[in-house]
Amino acid sequence: MIRDASIWNSLPVPALLVDVTDTIVAINPAAEGFLNASSKTMAGQPIWDKVMIDAPLEEAFHRARSNGTPLFVNDADVGTGDGPPVQCNLQIAPLADAPEHMLFLISSRELAGRMTRSHSVKSSAKSAIGMAEMLAHEIKNPLAGITGAAQLLSMNLQPDDLELTDLIVEESRRIVKLLEQVEQFGNLSPPQAKPVNIHDVLDRARRSALVGFGAHMAIIEEYDPSLPPAEGDADQLLQVVLNLLKNASEAADKNGIIRLKTYYEHSFRLRRADGSGQPLPLQIEVIDDGPGLPQDIKGDVFDPFVSGRENGTGLGLALVSKIISDHGGLITVDSVPGRTVFRLSLPRAGKETLRKYEESP
Repeated sequence: MIRDASIWNSLPVPALLVDVTDTIVAINPAAEGFLNASSKTMAGQPIWDKVMIDAPLEEAFHRARSNGTPLFVNDADVGTGDGPPVQCNLQIAPLADAPEHMLFLISSRELAGRMTRSHSVKSSAKSAIGMAEMLAHEIKNPLAGITGAAQLLSMNLQPDDLELTDLIVEESRRIVKLLEQVEQFGNLSPPQAKPVNIHDVLDRARRSALVGFGAHMAIIEEYDPSLPPAEGDADQLLQVVLNLLKNASEAADKNGIIRLKTYYEHSFRLRRADGSGQPLPLQIEVIDDGPGLPQDIKGDVFDPFVSGRENGTGLGLALVSKIISDHGGLITVDSVPGRTVFRLSLPRAGKETLRKYEESP
């Protein structure tokens, strides 16, 4: 149906192709980002269920289809069910060689500015982490002195007064732990790319969770046994999965359920701002049955220092996002009460990487 795939994939605005039954036939990479879903997932879905437009549009749309004429709608609020509506301009037109099929183009200044703002946010986050890393080093030394002084004082205090010095020591150690997390974020080395068996990584993380922080949870495996190796750093990917399992176990109720799911999605590609793309067919999902993410931080959970938990550092998911980004992958989250899904999309190991490590002794 789409004759020139390169033009379709390069369109900088979300585009959707709809058939005569108002069903989505295909979406381009920009629309995958707008809808936070893959083309494969959207294919066959009713357009009006997935693109919610705050305007009396359906009658005009069917009239345009019947007459074979384009339809233009300006300043309409367009929602996807995955965040607040965005004010957009819509251009809808019949396909030249298949007029019963309609092409939707969605554009807005906000959508056009998302990539720029995303880059700005990431730059600001990087600066904030750099400053925090520098301060962490400077703060840890006096904290050690405060902790030591409190411990010396406690040697000459009555039992009733020890509560105060114990509090000083406990809180000082908590701050040191936070500062060490900041330093870890700033000092993370680039991944050592090798072929990685994703299921080995998941199994290590699952066993570690079940004897520690996730002992109260049931962890269910739903694996695609034919999944090929990923290209990445096994230790760093283990750190990612452990962080996600820890978040899930803290969010879910006691005796809750965590599902680890893997599958292969041929059509999933990451489209970058420069127009380049990379296949990310390996999908890993960590699913919990907890209450879901707070609405006010849903869109910012991967930013440093954003946390939905009391006394949370807000660095765990930021670190996860950084590691996955360094692997050339993508992490997304879909959360409603009773079901939160963190999805990792990773590249498969290339032929050169596989050959290199097959030939090594």
